[in-house]
Amino acid sequence: MISRNKAAYIITLRKKKVRDEEKLFVIEGDKIIREFLEAKAKVRILIALPEFLNSLQVFHKQGIGEIIPATNDDLKKVSSLKTPHNALAIIEMSEPVRDPADLIKGLTIALDCVQDPGNLGTIIRSAAWFGIKNVYCSEDSADIYNPKVIQASMGAILHVNVIYAFLPELLERARKMSVKIYGALIEGESIYSYKLGSSGIILLGNESKGISEELLPFITDRIMIPKLTDAQQGIDSLNVSMAASVILSEFTRGRGRVH
Repeated sequence: MISRNKAAYIITLRKKKVRDEEKLFVIEGDKIIREFLEAKAKVRILIALPEFLNSLQVFHKQGIGEIIPATNDDLKKVSSLKTPHNALAIIEMSEPVRDPADLIKGLTIALDCVQDPGNLGTIIRSAAWFGIKNVYCSEDSADIYNPKVIQASMGAILHVNVIYAFLPELLERARKMSVKIYGALIEGESIYSYKLGSSGIILLGNESKGISEELLPFITDRIMIPKLTDAQQGIDSLNVSMAASVILSEFTRGRGRVH
């Protein structure tokens, strides 16, 4: 059973300020929790139905700070979902690896004010699928530890460094290192005919405003996904997370890594 104080504390972790202060975040769901346990993430608290706890191996439980058997009603009290999963866990944040040399080693994603948590989580999931290790986010982007980001990423944050940075400074540093900066723009060159490199930064903009004016001068290569329909209403652009997946797929194809 979860105490009132413990339940209240878990609920406060829905707020970014509290998460940042406590260096903790919440994950929910059988699959994602198993993945975090397999990855030996630092699990402060695990709250779960007895059948879920009984399904875990001994080595899964060894690194957990506190295990609390719970009922469905208990999980409803602390879950951010309308229909709670069988388990909820409190995870300790880990510091992202910061290596400036990574900018010249392969592809990096930079996100300019991507504010929808679902979009951010989906982009991180796509990055992990296509082997992108680093995603830089402007400081006004959605919080990586927002529960909706965690759900959309489906455990991909275990495999991707998500780093919040002042993008003009990052892109200036990249320019000095002669790193190509591919900007996804409406008026760019078709990604299907453009010669894409094997390294560089893929810059994606805000859901409604696109890439901000102050970042445009840093772009060395302007690319776009061509619209292949004459429809005018309701299809003026691609969702940023969909666009990210298409662009990453095309970069991968261009590098000859399709089996």
